[in-house]
Amino acid sequence: MEYYLTTNKNLQALVLLLLIIFLHPVWFIPKAQAVDKKNNKASAVLVFGDSTADPGNNNYVSTIFKSNFPPYGRDFANRKPTGRFTNGRLTTDFLASYVGLKEYVPPYLDPNLSTKELMTGVSFASAGSGYDPLTSQLSNVIPILKQLEYFKEYKKRLESAIGKQQTENHINKAIFVISAGTNDFIVNYFTIPIRRKIYTTLSSYDLFLMQHVKHFLQNSKAVTVIIIIIVILFVSQADYNYLSTNFCVKSLWAEGARRIAVVGLPPMGCLPAVITLNSPNAFQSRGCIEKYCSVARDYNKILQNELHFMQRSLAIFGARIAYVDIYEPVIELIKEHKRYGFDEIYNGCCGTGYLEASFLCNPLSYACPDANKYMFWDSIHPTEKTYNYAFKSLRPVVDSILKG
Repeated sequence: MEYYLTTNKNLQALVLLLLIIFLHPVWFIPKAQAVDKKNNKASAVLVFGDSTADPGNNNYVSTIFKSNFPPYGRDFANRKPTGRFTNGRLTTDFLASYVGLKEYVPPYLDPNLSTKELMTGVSFASAGSGYDPLTSQLSNVIPILKQLEYFKEYKKRLESAIGKQQTENHINKAIFVISAGTNDFIVNYFTIPIRRKIYTTLSSYDLFLMQHVKHFLQNSKAVTVIIIIIVILFVSQADYNYLSTNFCVKSLWAEGARRIAVVGLPPMGCLPAVITLNSPNAFQSRGCIEKYCSVARDYNKILQNELHFMQRSLAIFGARIAYVDIYEPVIELIKEHKRYGFDEIYNGCCGTGYLEASFLCNPLSYACPDANKYMFWDSIHPTEKTYNYAFKSLRPVVDSILKG
């Protein structure tokens, strides 16, 4: 009997080892159609993330994190507050214009979207969201995995209009942009003690977030198969139910995304609100808080490495997965702000510029006469001019993705 148990355990270990070796993700990744290098045009711009990419989805969500009122949108078309957390356009709007699709990326939750608008691209992003599920719960906004669910719904709407095969081709040629992560640290980890009690070091929280990033981008079938076999061999029925519910969720890659740009963190210590809340004397001496900037740099290194590994693993299947560095461009703007025409880099244009954002930046708030002289519109979000510079840092990445 003892010999049988030992042999059985050895056999189980051998089975698991062989599975891990032979069920490498590439064997189970759905085959993408070959990328046509003669046709580099983007079919659509599809966006996920937080307020840096939300053009107004939160207008349709029961949350206080909204911006569909003045002075937001002051420099937008027809001076219209759309729900963008800035005075005008976002980086993703400049991107859609650059690739020749349209001038503005609309929010997916807008009930009045035409088929043409859906075809050329939408944003699923939600201000206040992040990779950590707790982040969106704190703000009662759209979690990033719910954004993925909306994307699956979006695909079905396209299929009903143009058919399944044409929809797959359309999605394969779209540019996907993911911009999130700042709220996970600013709104969540450094503000609420829940995560700090579990992840006592920043490096452990970085790894926690990275698991969610990878889960969102590429939750391969191989991983699912290995989990199922482990469950069969080792765990209880209750554990099986939990794992099958939480780990067998389709990813962006599994849904057809092939051209993916993932934006890193900005220098978070340079956000006016972070300066105000963390400076020894925020009213007389303002400058970037190195602690928060260092956190962003460390996270970005990990993200860049993960995306590089993912690209190498999936390149044979037509993947074009790229990291977008936003940290260095923003630091460049701060250091050389006079050369770029900025007079104010540590305060927002709205109100005092120290803490106002969302409902605190409202029709009763003072707003600076010329937002082009400010890097930040409110205490967290950049001005349209800054977003335009951010797009210029994104443009080479887009060119590279489209060239294939």
